[in-house]
Formats: sequence, structure tokens, C-alpha cells
Amino acid sequence: MDHGRSVLAFTDHLRREAILHYARRVEELGYDAMFLPDLFGRDLFVLAGYILGNTTRLRVGTGIAGIYGRDPMAMLHHARTLAELYEGRFILGLGVSNPMGAALRGQTWAPPLRKMRQYLEAMAAVDAPAPAAAPRAPVYLAAHGPKMLRLAATHADGANTYLMPTAHTREARAILGPDKDLNVFLPCCLCDDPVQARKTARKSTAMYFAIDAYLEQWTRLGFSPADIQNGGSDHLIDTLVAWGDAAAIRARIAEHLEAGARHIVVLPYNPVPRGPTPYWPVLEALAPDAA
Repeated sequence: MDHGRSVLAFTDHLRREAILHYARRVEELGYDAMFLPDLFGRDLFVLAGYILGNTTRLRVGTGIAGIYGRDPMAMLHHARTLAELYEGRFILGLGVSNPMGAALRGQTWAPPLRKMRQYLEAMAAVDAPAPAAAPRAPVYLAAHGPKMLRLAATHADGANTYLMPTAHTREARAILGPDKDLNVFLPCCLCDDPVQARKTARKSTAMYFAIDAYLEQWTRLGFSPADIQNGGSDHLIDTLVAWGDAAAIRARIAEHLEAGARHIVVLPYNPVPRGPTPYWPVLEALAPDAA
């Protein structure tokens, strides 16, 4: 993916018609792709096909599909089929998720690096020919630690990162090398009130402060135990979440691009939640066509 911009869209709470409005509006605004998280309400790949079938240019990606939920052959078949039927508009993002996610699937958690390596090698070994002349879906790994990033460099088209500072983006680019894609998933809150913006950010990121993998990465990147306690210090929150007016958020996007990101995936935070609808002001302000 090039220096474009996409959206991470949470849609499980939306009705079918609202999902289509969301996708089509994102397409109209000039975003390159809509990434879908692997949650609990709908099947990720069926939903991707539905959106692809009702848009014309927009790419749709998994952001991310957890590998504990599908065996390697099934995952490959999902990706090949969507890439074929929708002429290369599908993107496969993979991740190990976390121990809680594995347990929900009735699976036993394994060391992440070994699990992902074995999974990718099993996908590559599937003895089933791809459809003739079908475009190939690019594969991106959710990768934060140096070892997983090195695996993304050798076994995938690049990496997806989430809730990481620009220092991590710089490190990731150095590990991936110049030719691999680096997609930075960036939470964005269009709010120039520091108190409200940080309150929104803490509420939206709270679950990640209970996941050891994120705590380990933030600690490794130099944040202190005090930074990680009580929902995160102002310093940590300000580093992980881009907030302020549109110019301030675009400046943070530019910092990630300068640090080596090839693509920015916007996660819109709503500073004043009002029901399930997407928060359009931030998506409209950051749209490629508005830049």
C-alpha cells in the first residue's frame, strides 16, 4: 500500500443499511480501504464480501483476522476467493490476537512467534492451485515486537501496527527494510480540549492496558510503570492517540509517514458519543480528498 489513508471501521453495532452507507461514504471521501476488526457480531469474511460487492473502488481488509479462529487452509481460501471475485480489492491482515481471544475460540495459547510462523508456513504449503489469473491478496501481520516484525519482513508483505508511538514506527521501518509495507493504525480524536480528548482516549484504549503484549511494548519503548498505570499518563496517551484540531492530527500523521509508515489507517474516536453512528467530523477532516 502506498502513502494513502484508510479507515478502521467497527460495524457490529450497525444495521445492514448503515454499514453500506458507512462504506460508500468512506469511498466517496477518497479513502483507499476499510479495515474490519475480528469481533463477535458478524463473520468477518462474509461482511467483507458484502461491502466489496456494494462498492466500486474501495478495498476491504481484515484488521485483523485472528489465526486461532480459522485453520490455515480456510484462511487462504477466504483470501483467494475474495481477491478473485473482487479483482484484487481484498487485503488479508493476520494476527495472533491474545490469550483471551484464543480461549474464546476454545484454543490453547501458544508462543506467538512460533504460532504465527507455523501458520504462515502451513498456508504456503496448501496444495491447492489459486484460481487462474486471480489477483493475490496482500498479507500483513499485526506485529509490534522486533521478532514478529522480522517475521513480517520474511513471510509477508509487511506489517500492521496499532496504538504505538512514532518511535515504534521508526523502529519497525528499520526492521522491515525499505521494500515492505508498514500500515500504522492510528486512533484520532478531533477535539482540542485536552481534558475531553484524553478522557475519550483513555476510555477507548482501556482494554489494551489489560493486555500484557501492549504493556511490554510500551515499557520496551521507554515508558515507565507510572506511565502505564491508571489508564495511562498524559504523556503516554498523547503519544499513542492523535488528538487536537485537524491540523494537529495531520501533523501526527505526517510524523508517522516521516518515521517510515507507508499507509495510515484512521481509527475515529468520538469525543461526545451519540449512539452507534460513525463519527463523521474526524473522517471528513482527515479524508485524502480534504487534505
